Amino acid sequence: MSERTEALLKKALAAQLAGRLGAASEGYARILSQNPFDFQVLQLSGLLACQLGRLDHAIGLFGRALKINPKSGSTLIYLGLAYFEAGRNVEAAEHVKAGINLDSKNPDSWVSVGYYLVSSGQAPEALTCFRQALRLNPGHAAAFKGIGDVKQSEGEAAQAVESYRMALRLAPENTDARLGLVQTLPCVNRTAEALAECDRILASQPRNARALSHRLFFLNYQDDLSPERLFAEHQRYGALFPDVPRRGFGNSRDPSRRLRVAFLSQDLRAHSVSFFLEPLLAHLDPSQFEIVLYHDHMRVDTVSDRLRSHAALWRTLTGRSDAYAEGVIRADAPDVMVDLAGHSGQSRLHLFSRRLAPVQVSYLGYPNTTGLPAMDYRFTDGVADPVGRADRLHVERLIRFSPCAWAYLPSAELDAAASGGPAGERDTVAFGSFNSLSKVNDATLRLWSAVMSAVPGSRLVLKSIWNDSARIRSRLDLAGMDPARVTILEASPNHLSHMACYGEIDVALDPFPYGGTTTTCEALWMGRPVVTLAGERHASRVGASLLSAIGRTEWIAGNEEDYVRIARDLAADRPRLRSESLGLRRALRQSPLLDHAGQARRFGDALRACWAHWCETGGDRAPIPSEGVPAEPGARSELALS
Repeated sequence: MSERTEALLKKALAAQLAGRLGAASEGYARILSQNPFDFQVLQLSGLLACQLGRLDHAIGLFGRALKINPKSGSTLIYLGLAYFEAGRNVEAAEHVKAGINLDSKNPDSWVSVGYYLVSSGQAPEALTCFRQALRLNPGHAAAFKGIGDVKQSEGEAAQAVESYRMALRLAPENTDARLGLVQTLPCVNRTAEALAECDRILASQPRNARALSHRLFFLNYQDDLSPERLFAEHQRYGALFPDVPRRGFGNSRDPSRRLRVAFLSQDLRAHSVSFFLEPLLAHLDPSQFEIVLYHDHMRVDTVSDRLRSHAALWRTLTGRSDAYAEGVIRADAPDVMVDLAGHSGQSRLHLFSRRLAPVQVSYLGYPNTTGLPAMDYRFTDGVADPVGRADRLHVERLIRFSPCAWAYLPSAELDAAASGGPAGERDTVAFGSFNSLSKVNDATLRLWSAVMSAVPGSRLVLKSIWNDSARIRSRLDLAGMDPARVTILEASPNHLSHMACYGEIDVALDPFPYGGTTTTCEALWMGRPVVTLAGERHASRVGASLLSAIGRTEWIAGNEEDYVRIARDLAADRPRLRSESLGLRRALRQSPLLDHAGQARRFGDALRACWAHWCETGGDRAPIPSEGVPAEPGARSELALS
């Protein structure tokens, strides 16, 4: 290889590692135009084609490389990975197995096999491969990154953070390892650090969509951002994906026919999103709606099985390329495509920019606009997103389909379990929050400190999946709270024992500005009043929507002084606490939250109205719909889109 060609190769490889894939592609193409039989460049070009989702091209490049060196185990493995991403599982397994047999002394090959096993849902086997790579090369950054991926998928966040950080110490330019760290840090109560890591990526890669998406999710936790500024940040993301010309969909424009409605989510498993999705799927009229579920997570459990039972089609997209996912979805030809993730987790929100279906809807999993011009609608309610103000802060048209946008489903064991027992029976009132500590910012702690000051002798009970006690207690001290009055409960072994911990508190406190949803419903189900502060954005108004749905608007504060007063008054009224602990479950049962058939009907009516508009207009953006939020809980909402 000439010095000039070697310099071109180094430049192209550096561009690929830095995420500048277009520049890398141009560099490799220039080299191959001069030397089409360069094995190394063919292999690197194949890997780049996989990154770009050009799987057929990648398969061809790896095939050309194998003609030059048929005994290259690494190339066989790369070809197997390309086959896997293209959905050709049998060929994938054959090539991966043949490759590692030829190349068992190469740590890179073990890492590649590990990534294949992660993608195909074989986490324990993948971990063995990554560890074998480290035995061969203790300084292999990609192996540490792989271990981080496995630990993250298994919920072992602290170990995942340690592995990602080790990968970055060895290879600071590894953007994928940094993105893994970004996603995992909030699980150990380090959201500010995750936000800083996003900014670090964006400083050199300002168009990195994944970093921008994660950053948007974390910004919802910030208490010092105006709704207008937050909207502008979402528009910055949307600018990466300008609205594409609408494709000539072949879907029949019959407004009254049975609709194929598809849901894309990484959370079709034991996850809070499923608590609110399952009752809708279970009650949507099968004569009107055919359900398709796209599951994008390696974990499949009993909740997945229940959700699958309500679907005509279930597709697994885990580990597949965007190109494969898009191809599968287009072949299924849904009429309505619903995204349940937004900017949370490792979503595929960006695929919606390519317009996967005539009607595209954002719902449930994200508390804000997506920012995507191609997202047509966002389903919500008039309390969480008040008419007028909220509409101006969304790129989507807001469809307020129900008095309350959620349908809550307590698990079967929870339904049969006793409530938290009578509240207000102990000598001192105990306030509590079981929300993720990522939501419990310093402003929230100061507010809770004011509550405790207003109720002498009261206690605060905190519980979260990840409790770094030393870190939490240092923050309590800074917030002016006496750590001796705070109890930090350890994580519970199962959901039922977690719910039993509500017996430790009398009044639940909602964090701000990102309040609870599942935790609020669970506290109410266990007979505990919830005090919430209604703010100016959806994330800080979910509690207001849930409390309005059960007729407890008196627990909704308009400012911090109200919040303290409501908490103090509840603490002082022991008879009221005892009464509520016995009656809140009944209030939930009588509310839209547990009117599953009614909520599904209203949800279906909203889907039908959006579809009818597409049939009539061919997809021109709908005007803001009439917003007749029902006066009575359970009443039907008018959803005319004209």
